[in-house]
Amino acid sequence: MSAVAWIAVGSLIAWVWLLLGQGFYWRTDQRLPRLTDPVRWPSVAVVVPARDEADMLPVSLPSLLVQDYPGEARIILVDDCSGDGTGQLARELAARFGGLPLTVAEPGEPEPGWTGKLWALRHGIALARLHKPDFLLLTDADIAHEPDSLRDLVAAAGTEGPDGYDLVSQMARLRVESFWERLVVPAFVYFFGQLYPFRRVNRAGSRTAAAAGGCVLLRTEAAERARIPESIRQAVIDDVSLAREVRRGGGRIWLGLADRVDSVRPYPGLRDLWRMVARSAYAQLRHSPLLLAGTVPGLALVYLGPPVTLVAGLAAGDGVAAWAGGAAWAVMTATYLPMLAYYRQSPWLGPLLPFTAVLYLLMTVDSAVQHYRGRGAAWKGRTYARPDPGGTAGAAPGR
Repeated sequence: MSAVAWIAVGSLIAWVWLLLGQGFYWRTDQRLPRLTDPVRWPSVAVVVPARDEADMLPVSLPSLLVQDYPGEARIILVDDCSGDGTGQLARELAARFGGLPLTVAEPGEPEPGWTGKLWALRHGIALARLHKPDFLLLTDADIAHEPDSLRDLVAAAGTEGPDGYDLVSQMARLRVESFWERLVVPAFVYFFGQLYPFRRVNRAGSRTAAAAGGCVLLRTEAAERARIPESIRQAVIDDVSLAREVRRGGGRIWLGLADRVDSVRPYPGLRDLWRMVARSAYAQLRHSPLLLAGTVPGLALVYLGPPVTLVAGLAAGDGVAAWAGGAAWAVMTATYLPMLAYYRQSPWLGPLLPFTAVLYLLMTVDSAVQHYRGRGAAWKGRTYARPDPGGTAGAAPGR
């Protein structure tokens, strides 16, 4: 066989393994478990870290204020040094909509060794503990919840013990309105699931742990056992680090796709999406040049190999290369179709996954370049260097 044919066959083998041997990551059937309502609804404190979120709050915060929850619940919004009046706007929205009681905290700039979001969560959780809640709902300021979202999350967590969950997380449905959002966003969630197959995450005793930081219901006792957030205070990407600490502390976790929780943050252009992905992509590789050097050719083989070898095989009359490359491309596309359906997008975007993968590859390389220029993990005016050896680094696609 020719070299091109060998590459095509290698790509096909890789895709057959991904199809059958990577926890069926491509299936979108991990949805919030429907359990019976508890006899007594536990108390919940909702903690919302917010930095310059005045554009998002008019949509997201009212959705929390009007939650239809039978038990005791309150909201703590932590204003992380916003310059756009986020805290005052939150107070005005609470006065207008009523509903759950709202507290706005302003802890000031983070101390050395803390990321801004986790510094805000630290203060929000500390305030929440004064009320001794049974659960903490950690949710971002750009996340909108349907009125029964909190009720469903708590019911899914169940009772404390082997039959319940200590962490229940839903990956909010991201916005897909612009051309670039339609092209890039479903792939973002697809790649996340490929790295952290939800079925494996949800399996008791599994070593795979992950969460989606925009919506995390956390049992308070589990948070205390895992020393959250102190144990992950330097995590640029906190969700996977949080899930790992909870699982390490003996907790049971669940992660799935959301049907009634949505992100309202727009990423209308490629530049916006590029910044969002590049902010944390190199952290996913633990800031390792060796992992980056292995990732680039690996992604090229898996995602670029199929279409390139198909075209090359057809041009050269190499039947093996053309057949294997085409088959690999078909398998790749088939694994992407369920995610496109979840996002209500055209299946014709499926064959474009290799192009989208190239964009992600370039974003990852750019993330590494920015890191070594001292501008890594940039988010709303802050940048974070590599965590010191005493800290805990995060590793997941971004917030």
